[in-house]
Amino acid sequence: MIYPEVRNYVAGRFVSTNTDTLEVVSPLDGALLSTMPLSGMNELDEAVKAAQAAFPAWSAMPLKERVQIFYRYKTLLEQNLEELTELVHRENGKTMGEARAEVEKSIELTEFACSLPQLVAGEILEVSAGVECRLEKKPLGVVASIAPFNFPNMVPHWTIPNALALGNCMILKPSEKVPISASRIAELLTEAGLPAGVFNVVNGGQEIVEAICDHPDIQAVSFVGSTKVAKIVYRRATNNLKRCVALGGAKNHLIVLPDANVALTAAGVAASMSGCAGQRCMAGSAMVGVGPVDPIIAKIVEEAKKIIPGQNLGSVISRESKERIEKYISEAEAAGAKVLVDGRNAVVQGKENGYYVGPTIIDFVTPDMAIAKEEVFGPVLAIIRAKTLDDALQIENTSNYGNAAAVFTQSGGLARYVMENASAGMIGVNVGVPVPREPFSFGGWNESKFGTCDITGKSSIEFWTQMKKTTTKWNPEAGINWMS
Repeated sequence: MIYPEVRNYVAGRFVSTNTDTLEVVSPLDGALLSTMPLSGMNELDEAVKAAQAAFPAWSAMPLKERVQIFYRYKTLLEQNLEELTELVHRENGKTMGEARAEVEKSIELTEFACSLPQLVAGEILEVSAGVECRLEKKPLGVVASIAPFNFPNMVPHWTIPNALALGNCMILKPSEKVPISASRIAELLTEAGLPAGVFNVVNGGQEIVEAICDHPDIQAVSFVGSTKVAKIVYRRATNNLKRCVALGGAKNHLIVLPDANVALTAAGVAASMSGCAGQRCMAGSAMVGVGPVDPIIAKIVEEAKKIIPGQNLGSVISRESKERIEKYISEAEAAGAKVLVDGRNAVVQGKENGYYVGPTIIDFVTPDMAIAKEEVFGPVLAIIRAKTLDDALQIENTSNYGNAAAVFTQSGGLARYVMENASAGMIGVNVGVPVPREPFSFGGWNESKFGTCDITGKSSIEFWTQMKKTTTKWNPEAGINWMS
């Protein structure tokens, strides 16, 4: 093994378990990275008890003092940037550049948490003579975050800094495919001065997810993963009277108009569909070409051919993923679509045991094909032809998903029309991956998100807190009216 065995992190220390273990394999080359425990309800209960024990003192600490820990933690992320980058690269398969960008986004998310004292200051108003009403945001208690494989460092930071800085104590359940980054995050938080029990890591598979949804002392659950599982988690958690925000999958449409800047569009579309090997919920996996856009498609093909597996294109997460992605391509081709760039059967020299799919572009896809409707989660672009912009929007709006949509055009009026009519929570104009930067929040619509509030930014403050309202009166001489 390249790394030590992964263990749960409870009450400020790594703990051994007597559970079964699972091998952690690098998708880059098939190398054995580590093993991790398949925890269950007993292991979760230990972590919840540790979090409960830490909550009174942690929540009583003033917010401005809590965020001092995250200032120190941000510095530690910066100091350990290269090590954390290497971890993401090895366990997820991203290129080093993509892995570094992921950790840098984690730093930005932590920086936002440091600004929380300026964003959650209480409100106070004299509502009548001598009578004041006060509003404060209070933490919920013990909360949980269930993270996916595709961003082992960044997605945990969607929740960790904000939830903890706001006074909660957390249980993190990382993906069983990428658990090593979570262990290092726990170490750095402790090094920054986070008290024992405030942050805990419990590893496992389906059993631990179900246990989190069922545990009576967990107040809120965040989830990021497929729509199928997001629905299950949301229903199960809310059925147990918990708060839940569950982010699911996506089928993001890039609408390309004939007047679009050819070079800008081609670069943006190619990067959107292939970045992180297409394994991100913001990937532009469906392009809707409106009218005569063949010169732009030709340029996209040219750009795609510059993307080389093992060089500027990372691996997909597993052999099963590679087989599933290539099946989508073959089925679309058999149904009459035309493969312009074929990434099937990609092999990287020296990494023959890795899981690679080359950039793939498929033209003349029809809206009824599976590749046009379902989340492929690979470096694959399905091109659908539309006669008018309204036809293109109809294709976008009939999708079950609603994470992101983008339009490429030089017309401000047409861009505004798409902005107003696309059924998605995040919109791009000449931007293929319209991820909002802090303090703007991340979250989609329709079957891309279940629950209220977004998972990051200002919106997340409402999710991780509850409001306490206090009314006070001290001067009886002020008299009494209907407001007092």
